[in-house]
Amino acid sequence: MTPFNLRETPTGIEGFRLWPSALGMEAQQALLNQVLAAVDQAPFYQPVTTGGRPFSVQMTNLGPLGWVSDRAGYRYQAHHPVTDQPWPALPRILLDLWSELTGWPSPPDACLVNLYRHEARMGLHQDRDEQDLNAPVLSISLGDTALFRIGPAQGGRTQGLKLTSGDICALTGPARLARHGIDRLLPGSSRLVPGGGRINLTLRKVT
Repeated sequence: MTPFNLRETPTGIEGFRLWPSALGMEAQQALLNQVLAAVDQAPFYQPVTTGGRPFSVQMTNLGPLGWVSDRAGYRYQAHHPVTDQPWPALPRILLDLWSELTGWPSPPDACLVNLYRHEARMGLHQDRDEQDLNAPVLSISLGDTALFRIGPAQGGRTQGLKLTSGDICALTGPARLARHGIDRLLPGSSRLVPGGGRINLTLRKVT
């Protein structure tokens, strides 16, 4: 029997899947503990855009590959850009969720870990640095509630919804290249993350 509450809620957006409260408090805390232990090996750092502008979020990665951004471009690589060490392994719970929710025949090889504090946000963007754009993208929210925005890949009207701690969503099929981002946090809506804020885990199949 699965330890997760995997009851999917319709979103009205074809291919955009949502499992609200998929992780209970105990599962959230267990996952967070594993993530923070990994951060001891691969600390959060402040990436910059290709133009040299700092992101408002801090980042690190788990798994064989990690997504990085700097003046040289956006890419996946096997080592931390600051420590030059390999990324920590993916926790089993993430592999189980990927298998259970996506049904993809091979495991993810990257998990981007974003730390949102205070006024941090993420502008509308597409996840398109992966070799196979048919593979789903799975996202897990921990900590403060985020105001999430999503819209069609080709542009046009977007819509917003709240992602709370323990929620899981996925970009699949027609929504795989949807434009999406985080408008802002609702500070203090969760006490899960030490020091406040939100940690988002994004699982991807890169190769």
